[in-house]
Amino acid sequence: MFASIASTALVGVDTRPVQVEVHAGQSRRASFSIVGLPDTAVREARERVLSALASSRFHVPAGRITVNLSPADLPKAGSAYDLPIALGTLVATGQVKPEATRVVALGELALNGDVRSVRGGLGAALVARGMARPCILAPDAAGEARRVPDSDVRGAANLVEAVGVALGRSPGTAVEPKPAPLVDRIPDLADVRGQLVARRALEVAAAGGHHLLMSGPPGAGKTMLAATLPSLLPPLTEEEALEVSLVWGAAGLARAGSLTPPFRSPHHTATVAAMVGGGSGMPGPGEVSTAHRGVLFLDELGEVPGRLLDALRQPIEDGHVTIARRGHTVRFPSAFQLVAATNPCPCGFENDRLVGCRCTETAKERYRSRFSGPFLDRFDMRVRVERLDLEAMTGPPGETSIEVKRRVLAARARQEERGTLNRLLQRRHLDEQTYTAGATRLLASAVDRFQLTARGWDRVRRVARTVSDLAGCDEVDESAVAEALGYRKSL
Repeated sequence: MFASIASTALVGVDTRPVQVEVHAGQSRRASFSIVGLPDTAVREARERVLSALASSRFHVPAGRITVNLSPADLPKAGSAYDLPIALGTLVATGQVKPEATRVVALGELALNGDVRSVRGGLGAALVARGMARPCILAPDAAGEARRVPDSDVRGAANLVEAVGVALGRSPGTAVEPKPAPLVDRIPDLADVRGQLVARRALEVAAAGGHHLLMSGPPGAGKTMLAATLPSLLPPLTEEEALEVSLVWGAAGLARAGSLTPPFRSPHHTATVAAMVGGGSGMPGPGEVSTAHRGVLFLDELGEVPGRLLDALRQPIEDGHVTIARRGHTVRFPSAFQLVAATNPCPCGFENDRLVGCRCTETAKERYRSRFSGPFLDRFDMRVRVERLDLEAMTGPPGETSIEVKRRVLAARARQEERGTLNRLLQRRHLDEQTYTAGATRLLASAVDRFQLTARGWDRVRRVARTVSDLAGCDEVDESAVAEALGYRKSL
């Protein structure tokens, strides 16, 4: 007999439907083969499925079982096909009625028949919704997948229960959609003492989504400032949170439906594949993609290899990264806000008011040469974070994140009326903005004074537009341009 049941495969962050076809034939010798570009984990499903069938008191087929994962030219990886293979085998051998195949199934089987969670549950729910079929997952995965609107997701704790759900005899294990917390544990901006210039820069960066580079001595508070940025950003919409969760799921990470923008801080020793995506077999998403719709923070920027920094240039500009492998190409989203922190020199104390710099001029030049001009030009804002004095450290706290966030949200609302975030404004849109006479003169003189490239000139205008939005002004005046130019500090 023959049976076919739907499942899914992850290709990058996209979920593709897969048909698990099972044929049961007569043979003197029992055999169980899987075809359709399976990897080692998929081929090992044979042992897990047969053991799960026996443990669940089903008949273990004695003839020839052939499993085809269609489309056959799409690579299949992982243990997620155990459950659909088992259901298909039960139908093909006549132990379960054919109605059991009218579902989308995804899950790993334990040797005792329990169903375990695998990555890709959210994508499976999306595919099942498109096919107007129930989706059977492990209870943990079902709780997250129920966040997909208009989906019919059911949890099954073991193979026997999965058969009952597939036949419509059981509602499955009761699961509730995992709540989407609005606030994760993020430092509050009030925890940062002093640093008025850096705090203002962080507010402008949050309001316009601008890329920010902070330079200063060790212990000045650069990392703390960066960590507070998600507390200033607008919460994700449900659709955006689902998109981010799909990316995290493809990377094997759990996010539990948080509406707080993601904050990723990879170590400076990360490889290019870990940062931008890749790996053997089907490429997986990297840090630039798990930071999608959130913040990518690079601490100790001076220690990051130059080739890794240059690899970030295309994801920063395009908002996505494309990785090609022989036979398939995948595209990962990477619309993140880049924040970086670095010391001004190898010892970290250049121009410090208390500690003298111990670096030679040659060492300083070698250190600064790690940052290519094209990479630095990607930062809309570059600010100096100075050492705090005693008065600042013992003084009262500044504004809280909630207070600053109100202004950020008001500025974002003005940008929504224009149709795009200020960081993404194209030159024609910048030309359409209204500039006062003083602002126009200051912009013209800044081209030579600050040695602005065409890209840098546009970035100054974008930041000036954000400063005006925070002030509630329709026009970009001279003070807004002056503040934007003040955020163009050299390293």
